[in-house]
Amino acid sequence: MSLRLQLNLILATLITAFTALLVLQQVEDTRRSVREEVEAASIVASQVLTRVGWIYEQAGVPGMVQFLRQLGHVRGNDISLYDDNGQLIYSSPGFTYKAGREAPGWFSRLVSPPTRPTEIELNGGRLVLKADASRSVLDGWDDLVKVVGGGVVGLAGAIALAYFLTGRALRPLRQVVEGLRRIGAGDYSTRLPTLPGQEARSIGEAFNRMAQVVQDSVEARRAAAEAEADLAQSRELTQIIQTRIEQERAAIARELHDELGQQVTAIKSAGVSIAQRVRGQDPALEQASRLVVDTASQIYGVVHQIIARMRPLPLDHVGLAEALNDLLGDWRLQHPQVEFSLDVQKLPPDPGETLSTAAYRIVQEAVNNALRHGAPTRVQIQVRVDGVDLSIRVADNGRGLPVDWRRPGHYGVLGMRERAVALGGSFELQRSEAGGVCVSARIPLQAEAMAAA
Repeated sequence: MSLRLQLNLILATLITAFTALLVLQQVEDTRRSVREEVEAASIVASQVLTRVGWIYEQAGVPGMVQFLRQLGHVRGNDISLYDDNGQLIYSSPGFTYKAGREAPGWFSRLVSPPTRPTEIELNGGRLVLKADASRSVLDGWDDLVKVVGGGVVGLAGAIALAYFLTGRALRPLRQVVEGLRRIGAGDYSTRLPTLPGQEARSIGEAFNRMAQVVQDSVEARRAAAEAEADLAQSRELTQIIQTRIEQERAAIARELHDELGQQVTAIKSAGVSIAQRVRGQDPALEQASRLVVDTASQIYGVVHQIIARMRPLPLDHVGLAEALNDLLGDWRLQHPQVEFSLDVQKLPPDPGETLSTAAYRIVQEAVNNALRHGAPTRVQIQVRVDGVDLSIRVADNGRGLPVDWRRPGHYGVLGMRERAVALGGSFELQRSEAGGVCVSARIPLQAEAMAAA
């Protein structure tokens, strides 16, 4: 049921109730008027009886008939005279007031009090007086008809006027409903014009604010979804790049080991052979040969260092834990003044090449940064499984983060972050409890499967 129809029904109910109260009041007034009419008729009847008794004594029945005819109609009374045989001798003349009209019987019974005719026995006849309030009842009926008719006309007029006014007043709500329908259909740019009326204007302004909030929220979600898609694509691209880089590093390391390493070994062997042949015969050539051997040894050492940085060979053969131990051994030889500790716990049997490489590179870069910039005396490395993630933590007691560490150019930090994020993990750089730097990274154990997908 529409609001417009509900308002009209409420108004019709109120007007009907008010009209019903008027009808009840009119009926009660008519009943009171009829009762007063009957009481007045009783007084008149008493006076008539007083007069009738005197006339009857003086002139008998004929004189009484003449008196009654002269008396005519007595308001509120119906007078009849009968002879000894019950023959009607005289009856009050008809009404001239609203002659020929009578109120409905049910209405007369509703408003008329019970009455009893008064009979007077005479010698030679019988006089009957009846209280007759039919004119008062008819007056009450006419008034009631006017009240009911006026109520019906007023009700119809009020309903028509209310229907028109409520339709006009509720017209802005149809615009609100249409706006809500368009919002529900996905048109979040819908706005309402300034609506007439204070309440409608407030509703329209609230609607526009709501629509703006909804539009902003939808656009924000859309932007977030696009950003998430871009981030996922960026992570995938970063992972592909990291994988290709590691593949190229492995290929270069193999080439250095297989080709350049053998060539340097051959040069060294040739230098040793020449030095042995010319020993004691050509000191200058022998010295040059020794120099070639020393240079070849240095080149061989540098090549092996490059190979270790390009691709940790132990990672291919013995796994992440042993590769980190091997890396730690190199650091201890290069930095004997630094205390290194490695804590590797609960690693899965085969974490996968992608995950192992990422963890190895993060540890390697974090320790190299600490040694290069922090001058620490203690470096702690922890690698363990924490729930569904591989947790990596490298902390030192060095000088801490440089003031300009956030400026562009710190590719080591950027590379560690990209490695972790590309595999769906997280990276955090903060001050350690010992005053240095603490590098924390978490990489999902399913990173291998994600990278493969």
